[in-house]
Amino acid sequence: MAQPVEPNESTKDETQRKETGAARVYVVDGEGDKAFWTKIGAAWPHEDGKSFNIQLSCLPFNGRLVLRDPKVAADDAEAGR
Repeated sequence: MAQPVEPNESTKDETQRKETGAARVYVVDGEGDKAFWTKIGAAWPHEDGKSFNIQLSCLPFNGRLVLRDPKVAADDAEAGR
């Protein structure tokens, strides 16, 4: 029977990116400490690194779109942002 192959760090990172998205997409309404952030999707880079696929669960009427790294987004959520 074949032995399972342990994934290396780059394989784990790539799998996580595919599962969780390379970036979180937020619509941000307002400025500074009074800004209201709403997660509305995720974005994945193309293999050539020159563009992204973006999947949104809704379309905002106002505000601005912000793409955040998942690690930074998780840190922001823990800090209550």
